Amino acid sequence: MDSRGRIFVAGHRGLVGSAIVRALRAAGFENVLTRARADVDLCDRSSVDRFFAAERPDYVFLAAAKVGGILANNTRPAEFIYDNLAIELNVIDSAYRHGVAKLQFLGSSCIYPKLAPQPIREEYLLTGPLEPTNEWYAIAKIAGLKLCQSYRLQYGFNAISLMPTNLYGPGDNFDLQSSHVLPALIRKFHEARLSGARQVAIWGTGSPMREFLHVDDLADAAIRLMQSYNEGEIVNVGAGVDVSIRELAETVREIVGFEGELIFDSSKPDGTPRKLLDISRLRALGWSPKIALREGIARTYEWYCEQTAAAV
Repeated sequence: MDSRGRIFVAGHRGLVGSAIVRALRAAGFENVLTRARADVDLCDRSSVDRFFAAERPDYVFLAAAKVGGILANNTRPAEFIYDNLAIELNVIDSAYRHGVAKLQFLGSSCIYPKLAPQPIREEYLLTGPLEPTNEWYAIAKIAGLKLCQSYRLQYGFNAISLMPTNLYGPGDNFDLQSSHVLPALIRKFHEARLSGARQVAIWGTGSPMREFLHVDDLADAAIRLMQSYNEGEIVNVGAGVDVSIRELAETVREIVGFEGELIFDSSKPDGTPRKLLDISRLRALGWSPKIALREGIARTYEWYCEQTAAAV
């Protein structure tokens, strides 16, 4: 990736996109293009085409997506599959047709089968049924990476696909109706501590195992691979270790300072029993994560407190 090239980060206001923008600018890339939805609606083909025709970016990070946790996926399945398919189709095709040198598609580890062997290798894709609680999002993401592979095969388009694990960090979504588990826990414990609550309820049994990667580590890997990786095979991006939801909740509780009781609601769905990515392919390319989970949660909670204080 040429440091003088024009780089479009689609989804720059989201968790992943904002981290990539921060990392690019910190690394000295000056021609970083971003657009708000009011300026470019990625679900609208004509809007996307007008942008690419006018700006002619050389590189594209496709980090834009409709995302959310189990509740959001269960209650808005049509939005999750339609919007994500539309974004992928419009951006990938328009990027190819307007001469983009390289595109990077950011997928998700939820593309893998619910009961995939652990840790999950890239070749386990499409070897079994998906987790029902997020299959709409997963199917859209599988379509996106297959679109990249098909454009590479038929047109020679240099499109690569990364599959990140569960991400967290500054810029995360803390809305309890649509957030993922880690930011939801941070907000729940924070508000419980302030209100003096004696207990906090948590969805599920607490037994599922999950892997978490700080979004700044993901951004570092994304830029590294944009500069050096040019193959069609997908690449897992993760931390290489996992924790149970119960362990995660205990860690967040300690960092936030909530001293009450944890109540696990087993009537709510657990989701996939375990999801740990095999990151051997990424390590072989010379990259490893740097931010430990406790340190990353502490940084994220500090950011959350700053944001909530500024909003008052």
